[in-house]
Amino acid sequence: MKTFIALFRGINVGGHHLLPMKALTAILQDLGATGVTTYIQSGNAVLRSPSRNPDTLAKRIAAEIGKRHGFEPQVLIIEPQTLARVVAGNPFADALGDPVTLHVGFLAGAPGNPDLARLASLKQDSERYQLGEGVFYMHLPEGAGRSKLAAGAEKALGVPMTGRNWKTVCKLMELANAC
Repeated sequence: MKTFIALFRGINVGGHHLLPMKALTAILQDLGATGVTTYIQSGNAVLRSPSRNPDTLAKRIAAEIGKRHGFEPQVLIIEPQTLARVVAGNPFADALGDPVTLHVGFLAGAPGNPDLARLASLKQDSERYQLGEGVFYMHLPEGAGRSKLAAGAEKALGVPMTGRNWKTVCKLMELANAC
């Protein structure tokens, strides 16, 4: 059994694609996962799975949610060592004092031709960002909800992205290490 972190995009947001965490846990267990722990309603789970291939596991989970709930969310599966690399690679250590202003966009693939000029034009003076391996770090002191950078990063990068604030990233790291 291998430990994975599952990041779900677009569930339980704005009253759409509702998926209670209890139902998500049942789906994951029915697919052979053990030790399933979910974190907040927006779609985060740490689990142990007999699956060895994260992409295959993500597709199986999305398909099963589709079968049972009528929609297939984007599911990104990462391993604890990947999350540890993301945490260690944080370029904005000075923002750790206010972890809800620090965000990580987990990328579904490598950006082939990111529109760096577009990213720069979206950024407010107080905001900072950095593209890393498989992630897009953002420091958003005024919050993600009002940030044009946060809203437009995915389009500018050209790959699907699911974001988490630093508090959530750290909690997932803690949960993954407990497995």
